[in-house]
Amino acid sequence: MNLELRWLEDFSALATTLSFSKAAEQRFVTQPAFSRRIKNLEQALGFHLINRSKTPVELTEAGQVFLITARNVIEQLHEIVRHIHHTDTTQGEILQFAVAHSLAQGFFPQWMGKLRREGLFITSRLLAANVGDATRALREGACDLMLAYHDPESALQLPPELFPWLILGHTEMVPVCGLDQYHRPLFTIDINQQLPLLAYGQGAFLGHSVNLLLRQSKLRYVKLFETAMADSLKAMAIEGLGIAWLPKLSVENELARKELIICGDKQWYIPLEIRLYRCSLIRKNAIKSFWEKLENQSNLTKT
Repeated sequence: MNLELRWLEDFSALATTLSFSKAAEQRFVTQPAFSRRIKNLEQALGFHLINRSKTPVELTEAGQVFLITARNVIEQLHEIVRHIHHTDTTQGEILQFAVAHSLAQGFFPQWMGKLRREGLFITSRLLAANVGDATRALREGACDLMLAYHDPESALQLPPELFPWLILGHTEMVPVCGLDQYHRPLFTIDINQQLPLLAYGQGAFLGHSVNLLLRQSKLRYVKLFETAMADSLKAMAIEGLGIAWLPKLSVENELARKELIICGDKQWYIPLEIRLYRCSLIRKNAIKSFWEKLENQSNLTKT
């Protein structure tokens, strides 16, 4: 099999833009020449990478899997060249983490600090994203590792044979609200009363488990605000505008400062796992070494 590096770079650009004309412009070639190079790649591989009948074009299932390998090969070659020319001034290889917004500010820096205190030194780059975008980055090889809450109700499931995971910790989603002048909760959860809900928007990752709890408990509620961002819900709750279910990790400071208070007992808590994912198709030595060290820690669970 004869593959050219430029074909892999062409395919990576096409997967990003989903447009032959835009990808050709990025690669500084004419669109006909670009199309021929993609066809050459497909012929060399013996399978189709692109579904050209769709607008915009889509990757085939084989194309989605191959994209991870293509980007991994490109990155490794560039890393080797930088190393040989001594142009990379960092110590060691950079590990790129796609991290859910709700974990990026609190959990991630604390976890990095814990690893460093335990003697595990890594150079990292953080991409804070919603879980859908982070999952796509992992699937497409645009990041090395993904850190997110696990939600068994979410449609964003990753096949464990391709995307193994480790459990880094556990927390809970808790119902919180603002306090009155006597430091009492402004609202309480009562099955006989309508709940003033600060809700996750449709499709928001953390919203799946909250919606399931509301359905199963048959709580009556009225939505006063809706967003995909947990931080926005937290701000609205602090202002006394309703009840929001938030990861306990993300509201510890606000609870300590008495800006928020938990307004329901444990039957209204939702357990969460914090998971770290990788793609088994990526062979970077830095990822392999980091993963093996994490697996050896007694407090982690793997698939």
